[in-house]
Amino acid sequence: MTDPARSTLPLPDYDHLPLGGLESRVRSLTADEVDALLTYERSHADRRPVTEVLSARLEQLRAGAEPTGGDPTALRPEQHGRTTGSPVSPATSPQPSSAPPHGTPDQRGKPKGDRT
Repeated sequence: MTDPARSTLPLPDYDHLPLGGLESRVRSLTADEVDALLTYERSHADRRPVTEVLSARLEQLRAGAEPTGGDPTALRPEQHGRTTGSPVSPATSPQPSSAPPHGTPDQRGKPKGDRT
């Protein structure tokens, strides 16, 4: 069952945004929209880092800051079609190496010089 308050939020998929994505996307919202997110956050997950970001942005807007350009409906940063994981595969991996032998009979140590 979906929460009716979630469907009215100014950012789609708000609950799934990482904190870094949220910080950049709230910059395009008005004070009323940020206030709606803050109210929703406090009554649901109440994540301290999120409430701090939203509160700080709300204070900026109330102090005269203007929303910046951006599209709150744009894809989330993690949805830009980038692949995840390492591009290394068995075909591109180097051959395994082992540590050099130490103290084997065929590798005699050299004298350290005259010690008197």
